[in-house]
Amino acid sequence: MAKQKPRTLSGFMELLPARQAQFERMTELLRRSYSLYGFTPLDTPIIEASEVLLAKAGGETEKQIYRFTKGDSDLSLRFDLTVPLAKYVALHYADLSFPFRRFQIGKVYRGERAQRGRFREFYQADIDVIGDGKLDIINEAEIPAIICQTFTALGLKNFQIRVNNRKVLNGFYAMLGLTDKAGDVMRTVDKLPKIGADKVREMLTGEEIALTQEQAEEILQFISITGSNKCVLDSLEKYRGRHELFDQGLDELSTVVKYLGDFGVPEEKFNLDLTIARGLDYYTGTVYETFMTGHPEIGSICSGGRYDNLAEYYTDKQLPGVGISIGLTRLFYVLEEQNYLNDDLNTAPADVLILPMTEDLSPAIAFATKLRAAGVRAQLYTEPKKFKQKMSYADKLGVPFAAFLGEDEISQGKVSLKDMRTGEQKLLDMDQAAQAVLEALEAERNAAPIRETEK
Repeated sequence: MAKQKPRTLSGFMELLPARQAQFERMTELLRRSYSLYGFTPLDTPIIEASEVLLAKAGGETEKQIYRFTKGDSDLSLRFDLTVPLAKYVALHYADLSFPFRRFQIGKVYRGERAQRGRFREFYQADIDVIGDGKLDIINEAEIPAIICQTFTALGLKNFQIRVNNRKVLNGFYAMLGLTDKAGDVMRTVDKLPKIGADKVREMLTGEEIALTQEQAEEILQFISITGSNKCVLDSLEKYRGRHELFDQGLDELSTVVKYLGDFGVPEEKFNLDLTIARGLDYYTGTVYETFMTGHPEIGSICSGGRYDNLAEYYTDKQLPGVGISIGLTRLFYVLEEQNYLNDDLNTAPADVLILPMTEDLSPAIAFATKLRAAGVRAQLYTEPKKFKQKMSYADKLGVPFAAFLGEDEISQGKVSLKDMRTGEQKLLDMDQAAQAVLEALEAERNAAPIRETEK
């Protein structure tokens, strides 16, 4: 029988062991950061009944979804983590405590055209706070702190969280008599960083949206309000009193800014940006986009916002919320491409490779057990290979330490411990060896997976 040539489908990422270890380190730090803020972990099925998953979907979403039948069942792969969350909260409403704060890191699937940095299977890392009927604005003020904590823990330094409020935008467009066109206008303005003001003006005054030149100019003037957060708020105050929704949004923006320092967000990491709208219509309040300041061409690496009714397609209960999402697979791809991954990170599967030098393996097994009990990752290498091949194996894995147990070591109750990075070798008691490894690797255990210099 002819052998099948192995291949990985286009749009699906498959990593070698060292890179996988770095990716796992990122997810570990995300879980730790989210847990610091009182979020509970959640997992939902990758496969859902199509009618449940597609209750709200249509258009492009339905075209991109992976849908199939198994017997009489019409099934689909989840395309994000928000719709499964909505189903989950509606289904388990009586058993949950509100506000319900959850994080989820998992794979999602979209059958779109695979291209550079865009995947068909990818991890998302989401957090959401869901209220029962109401949800206080303070939750929206806390989100930038969570974003800041998360990316700082990962080792990313040059990023900025840009924030706006959909009520400010909708209120402003209502002032211009453009309520019916607000969605189209916001989606167009959202493209400003990519296509520039002239192209946005052309689209706004074109046949599809059909604004007057005066309306387009007033919109461009409004969204060009920049400066410090205080300067932006002061400029927006000049519009106060012209529309109730605008005033409400301005109050919410002011509250978010007010609590930034208390939440520990440095001022330079946070910027009010009136061009930020988010493309999805269900956002109703504060919206967020996070950018790597040295690489604006990459686009947002974390986005989200406030919505009024998470589960409207599954329940009559009003469930407002606020959440953000990190496209983790895409972010990892970008970081690798920009050489931001910390290649000094210890990605070896073990801290110590134990090489028995005698036929009786009992002492080596006992030493491995002692190391593991002390929290040291230990691997026994018992293959009948030459010593040079064994050392080559240790080098290829990048194992920090090798331990040798020959007749002399065993008779003395000791072990020869070699630091594979420096070449230094010491004869130590077994307890001393475990402690020496722990001390040597302490800093590395807390190393960030991203290495970016300050600018």
